[in-house]
Amino acid sequence: MIRAIAASICLIAAPAAATAEVELSFYGGIQSAPSSDIAIRGDDVIADDDFSQDWEGRSSSAPPYYGIRATRWQSDTFGYGLDFTHNKVYPKNDELPAGYEVLEFTDGLNTLTVNAYRRWSGAFGEVTPYVGGGLGVSLPHVEVTSATSETFGYQLTGPAATWIAGATYPINDQWSVFGEYKGTFSSNTADLDTGGTLETDIVTNAVNLGVSFNF
Repeated sequence: MIRAIAASICLIAAPAAATAEVELSFYGGIQSAPSSDIAIRGDDVIADDDFSQDWEGRSSSAPPYYGIRATRWQSDTFGYGLDFTHNKVYPKNDELPAGYEVLEFTDGLNTLTVNAYRRWSGAFGEVTPYVGGGLGVSLPHVEVTSATSETFGYQLTGPAATWIAGATYPINDQWSVFGEYKGTFSSNTADLDTGGTLETDIVTNAVNLGVSFNF
């Protein structure tokens, strides 16, 4: 996964011309998630089930919440690029429905999206606000244990979307810092190792702080 992301970032950066600006951004922050409805269907061990699960992000717990972004600014106002985010969701207060020992996406409710951005350079002196959004895929690490059924691994589970609003401040000609709100939506259909599926739509909300390198 990391190799594929790195290769995609290189594709964005490689054709950079004198008129284009490429920006590599790294961020962390505080991420949360509201409850979501879960449906279990067609499994040989786990009975069909419908329930609501309360989530929490635990952003600083290993592995921590983080993101990597590559943006190609085509002009002073418009840019596009890739955004990988390592979201996480744990059962809130470790509370699970009866019969489940593990149910979480804690080694990543990962999303990879292709985003477009609009910025207003110098709108507030040296502070540049921006907004963005995009579509992509959800690549979570699915962890479900119930009775003799145990699912543990990365899967491509469905579509994802993101929306962003923030502001950046330059440190010098190449480095800048930024703060933003970032939301994600992922629609997940995960395969269980004993033949069934787990379906859930999850929203995350994050307040991010980060640093960018421009070239």
